[in-house]
Amino acid sequence: MSSTTLPVACPNANPNEKLILSKNIGNENSRRPTSDDDIVKGESTVEDDHLKELLLTLPRVENWDATLYQYKGVWYPAFAISGVIHFQQHFTAHDTDVIIASMPKSGTTWLKALTFSVVNRNLYNHPKESHPLLTTPPHELVPFFEMDLYLRNKNPSLENFPSPRIFGTHIHYDSLPQSIRDSNCKIVYTCRNPLDQIVSLLHFSQKFIRRSENVEEERPLSSMDEGFEYLCRGVQGYGPFWDNVLGYWKASQGRPDKVMFLKYEDLKEDILSNLKRLAEFLGFPFTEEEEKRGVIEEIALLCSFENLKSLEINNTGLHHYIGAPNNSFFRKGEVGDWVNYLNPTMAERFRTIVEEKLAGSGLSFQNIS
Repeated sequence: MSSTTLPVACPNANPNEKLILSKNIGNENSRRPTSDDDIVKGESTVEDDHLKELLLTLPRVENWDATLYQYKGVWYPAFAISGVIHFQQHFTAHDTDVIIASMPKSGTTWLKALTFSVVNRNLYNHPKESHPLLTTPPHELVPFFEMDLYLRNKNPSLENFPSPRIFGTHIHYDSLPQSIRDSNCKIVYTCRNPLDQIVSLLHFSQKFIRRSENVEEERPLSSMDEGFEYLCRGVQGYGPFWDNVLGYWKASQGRPDKVMFLKYEDLKEDILSNLKRLAEFLGFPFTEEEEKRGVIEEIALLCSFENLKSLEINNTGLHHYIGAPNNSFFRKGEVGDWVNYLNPTMAERFRTIVEEKLAGSGLSFQNIS
């Protein structure tokens, strides 16, 4: 495995190389932006010019994940960096807001579906017939701040969102707008065994390919080995992994009334108990009558990996701004699948790094050895 230094900084990166979807998945109109001009489109404003100038000063890598910029210690995908900054500058939280936070590929889609269903269950009394999850992907029902709302509009009007407003983000806790941290809004964070997370992320990233205008044949983004080298250095979208999880872990310890910290593996092991915990945390506890009617079981079934994966809406089309096919959000959903992709040396190396970074925090992961 290579031990070469990461290629940071890139005013000299090939400007002709673009990240797009494979022809059998989508088309070039859905590609992720990779150049500074792609990131800031449309009629130029003073704010746009400042963003372009900022990008020229940031560490940048061209890797298996995408083009990444390091901004205030966090690695952000190029296609999302403008949305991140606009979100940080303009969002004002409501005390009733609910925010789903996570590292990518950590159960985000599942948690969005569960949270939406818990909060809105009184609106849809017959989930098998009329529930929005049957016709709309979870990521559209619960949009991302930085990859949807603030990517489309620098300062979108969110006042028409029904209360409680539910949003998603992959941004670190300390990087959230101050209004979120100061308000009484609820944050639900989900994390996953880091070995499963990186395998899922690598598979997800391979849904994309790079094409150079000077090369006729399309080529994969990377090999597992190449992507793994970056991960060991914390270089992935919204990484480093350990900084992302630790921020929310510490916040959940200091303010358990505000931040709920969940593990994907715990949800898989006992979804019913954790659904009850989630509903109570959000302020929408299940009544005894609902429990007798099996409402918790209905929501668990509706939002199960198997059911969501089987729905036609999640097997067609693309996520509008990420550019990923909807079915790429539903691969296996298994715990411990990393053993089929990472050799013992790779697993031990990453395990050691994560354990060193989390040492003394009280946070640990099972199924990592």
